[in-house]
Amino acid sequence: MKKHPLALALAAVLSLPLAACGERESTQAPQPAATQTGSVTATANSAIDANPFNQPSSLDFGYPRFDLIRDEHFKPALDRAMAEHRVEIDAISGNGDAPTFDNTIVALERAGEMLGRTQRVFMNLAGAHTNDTLRAVQAEFAPKLAAHMDAILLDNALFQRIKSLYEQRATLGLDAEQMQLLERYHTDFVRAGANLSAEEKAKLKELNGQLASLQTRFTQNVQKETNASAVLFDDREALAGLPDSAIQAAAKAASDAGHEGKFMLALQNTSGQPVLAQLSNRASRQRVYEASVNRGAKGGEFDNRELVAQIVKLRAERAVLLGYPNHAAYVLEDGTAGSIGAVNGMLAQLAPPAVANARREAAEIQQAIRADGGDFELAPWDWAFYAEKVRQAKYDFDADAVKPYFELNRVLVDGVFHAANQLYGLSFKERTDLPVYQEDVKVWEVTDANGEPLALFLTDLYARPSKRGGAWMNAYVQQSGLLGTRPVIGNHLNIPKPPAGQPTLMTFDEVTTLFHEFGHALHGMFSNVTYPRFAGTSVPRDFVEFPSQVNEMWATWPSVLANYARHHETGEPLPQALLDKVLAASGYGEGFRTTEYLAATLLDQAFHQLGPDEVPADVIAFEAQALAKYGVDFAPVPPRYRTTYFSHTFSGGYAAGYYSYIWAEVLDAATVEWFQNNGGLTRENGDRFRQALLSRGGSAPAMDLFRGFYGSDPALQPLLKRRGLTGSDDAR
Repeated sequence: MKKHPLALALAAVLSLPLAACGERESTQAPQPAATQTGSVTATANSAIDANPFNQPSSLDFGYPRFDLIRDEHFKPALDRAMAEHRVEIDAISGNGDAPTFDNTIVALERAGEMLGRTQRVFMNLAGAHTNDTLRAVQAEFAPKLAAHMDAILLDNALFQRIKSLYEQRATLGLDAEQMQLLERYHTDFVRAGANLSAEEKAKLKELNGQLASLQTRFTQNVQKETNASAVLFDDREALAGLPDSAIQAAAKAASDAGHEGKFMLALQNTSGQPVLAQLSNRASRQRVYEASVNRGAKGGEFDNRELVAQIVKLRAERAVLLGYPNHAAYVLEDGTAGSIGAVNGMLAQLAPPAVANARREAAEIQQAIRADGGDFELAPWDWAFYAEKVRQAKYDFDADAVKPYFELNRVLVDGVFHAANQLYGLSFKERTDLPVYQEDVKVWEVTDANGEPLALFLTDLYARPSKRGGAWMNAYVQQSGLLGTRPVIGNHLNIPKPPAGQPTLMTFDEVTTLFHEFGHALHGMFSNVTYPRFAGTSVPRDFVEFPSQVNEMWATWPSVLANYARHHETGEPLPQALLDKVLAASGYGEGFRTTEYLAATLLDQAFHQLGPDEVPADVIAFEAQALAKYGVDFAPVPPRYRTTYFSHTFSGGYAAGYYSYIWAEVLDAATVEWFQNNGGLTRENGDRFRQALLSRGGSAPAMDLFRGFYGSDPALQPLLKRRGLTGSDDAR
């Protein structure tokens, strides 16, 4: 989640995550930028001098001028921004004065402001509200931005200035954040190839350009294929088991797509689809499941099989060029894990008990199938449907029974925001005067406990065809003491939008996801660093999920739950008996959840631990072999993402890093126990977590920040206990 201009471009070169950008005037939301494709705008708006990206926004917090931004602004703005950035970099590298921290490192932090604000808005819209024009710009500029970054990171004169400072760093009188910044710049340049020969640098530039293009194609193929794979049904009976609101939404989706009188079920990004837990027609379940897991591997223009092989091979070639045996070794060295051995060791410890748990769950589900009169063996498309029956029988619990108590706006305001108020003293007020890029987006001004404005927070929570799948946080403007900027942060989910006039009732999983993503948002909003390179979530990939996972705990904290879990019609609180069932039932299915996650994690590692000469031509066959090798080839439980739609690893910044979720959960589980043992939801605890960790971003080594908060290294035991696995008390 690098967000500084240099780090944004570095992300494009090195397949790091791009999550980041940042304006006001009218009192009504304008037409969104991403719906302006093909429109004729005023001459002044199309002229480069009137381009809204040419200067910082005049709106509060530097909020983006979505009322002025049009699709046609991005190409000239990106071209101009890269040119300006290059001039700034040349001035630094060509400075005739001896290098100093200020004229080199601080100058680099100040450089590229236009590129930063343009690229962040563009990348966020490309994920949240894209169209054909933006896709074309993305495809064109991915290799251009990679080349631009290569020109900086492989600039020998610039690197020699950084290297000179690095070698004399002990004598420069730097404070801790300055020292961390200097060391980080040196590391970034070395890892990007600054020590390579001229011939090797030329090869590296070629690899980076190719990868940028291929990864963009993969991203776009996944989104297009997911939209194109929506499952069309001819009659209502095929959707038996779905609630009326879902059937109405399916009818509208079909009508909107030109299939009047039919029913369309859109797919989400994971292998498993939520509707599989409700569809009572087995043939319908099978159709939905197969449409999901065959994405990107069934021929046609969106097939990703060849792209995967090319991406894996090029990443491996680049890793060898940089002095590593494979891409995983390159990535893991720079995380808190540190090595392939550390990650493989943890996964090897977790996989066997997880699969054993999944097999026990499968046996229970098979019994439920038999009891229901089924004469078939459990298949992947049956799991969710019959697991729900088992859960109902075990806990007398119906997942649909709790949805009326989880109305979206109430969960957000009286749940997520309420917990942040109790823990950190924050307050939230909706800003209807700021422009948005899509009508469902809301903007909130966040006020700190001392009454001072802290941040702006965007919520973009509904699914739509123009949005990529999943849930994520980004920054439109990053906090920086050096630049005097305050954060503008966005949360994005993909909750199905109900028919007009009906409330948005959430599943318990969606509630937890909302709290999770807000944990990322807090990490960005609380940022209190000097240098933009360290702002917010600019931390190692295997640390970034830690604060967000911690924030999930407040979803079920008694006082928080009591404040938001109320019936959307009557206002009655969630009955204690039903709450007890929710909490008891929430632990059911841990074998499935852990196994599907670990299967995807192990696939990510298997592909990226290959050398250049080991990359398979048939990636689907390799997928099957890898799952079998690691003992997670349990047919009823597919990987959470199969290879050809695994955006996290082949285009989304988690290459060789999908293990991060469970690695960070070790820290999370320990931290949750700390909160529970120290009084829970109190301002004292919140302030400690904020000051010791959330506000620090990447300004200190991640594990130093954790130890500063927690007091020691974490133990593995709390995670094993949470996941229903076994392990020794002194496991680390």
